[in-house]
Amino acid sequence: APAPVTPSAPPAPAAPPAPAATPQPGGPETPPAKGAGTFTVAQGSADPVGRGTVRRYRVEVEDGIGIDPTASAAQIQGILADKRGWTNDRRNGFQLVSSGAYDFTVKIASAATVDRICGAAGLDTHGEVNCNVGNQVVVNVKRWTIGSPQFSGPIDEYRALVINHEVGHRIGHGHEGCPGPGKPAPAMMQQIYGLKGCTANAWPYSADGGYLSGPAVP
Repeated sequence: APAPVTPSAPPAPAAPPAPAATPQPGGPETPPAKGAGTFTVAQGSADPVGRGTVRRYRVEVEDGIGIDPTASAAQIQGILADKRGWTNDRRNGFQLVSSGAYDFTVKIASAATVDRICGAAGLDTHGEVNCNVGNQVVVNVKRWTIGSPQFSGPIDEYRALVINHEVGHRIGHGHEGCPGPGKPAPAMMQQIYGLKGCTANAWPYSADGGYLSGPAVP
């Protein structure tokens, strides 16, 4: 004889949909390896900061990587305006813009897109690092989101290092090495490849205005 059929319980009411998370400057915990390949320009602008040559820049974020363009632009503007940043040299200034003429862009992009943009200029970023090419500072979302195992500070500090290092190249600074054990690593040191005895540091200048330098690296 066929087995008796047990009546099934009524379906549970569907849970209300979770509110969509607001994209943050830091994006998702695990950044996607590939985005849409298209970019959104961050809206909003700011007054110039610094003196001397003022470079106008805009921020662009690749679509599909979970990063909020406006929040990221505000963070980058804060980094470039910081008194420990490049404006301390009294020769360089920066202005965030979203329209009109600009001198360079800061692009936050997936590893695949960074490799494509940087690779077109002959640079091998192997899915891991950032580059400064043409009129573009190109930031790998992996670094923007999870930082570097060599950098022990908060992620916001590591973002400051990324911006200060790449913008430093734009204004004419080359790579520098560790000046000595226990000393702050220069912002122009490639800290992702190891600190060589220095301590992690995101800023070109100290809080009291001294340039945190190291020996030039060929």
